[in-house]
Amino acid sequence: MPLIRISHAAGKSEADTSALSQGVHNALVDAFGIPKEDFFQIVTEHVPAKGLLYPNSFLGIDHGDEVVFVQITAAEGRSTDQKKALYNAIVDNIERDAGVPRQDVIINIVETKRENWSFGNGGAPFA
Repeated sequence: MPLIRISHAAGKSEADTSALSQGVHNALVDAFGIPKEDFFQIVTEHVPAKGLLYPNSFLGIDHGDEVVFVQITAAEGRSTDQKKALYNAIVDNIERDAGVPRQDVIINIVETKRENWSFGNGGAPFA
């Protein structure tokens, strides 16, 4: 039931954009145990230096031109260990399959209560 937002610099190939999408989804399936069909994503590309803004270095991590932001809105309840496993799986997948350096993958999780989700027809299946 996560809703994923992936923002990346414009100019990526269709294959690389697909690799970003699949890399995040596969990591969620493995680390959070979500069903494979639980696939809701918004993938957007942005003109560099206009739509993606970030420092060249933060917390001792240098960022290059390939920065990808991944925001995951998910129901609360995952452990810190699950989140760490997810972060590592995402950067491993994206680095391997889309060629984005791991230091350029920035991930954020926003947790919500389960009753805050509707998947259509105005229903609240988890309320």
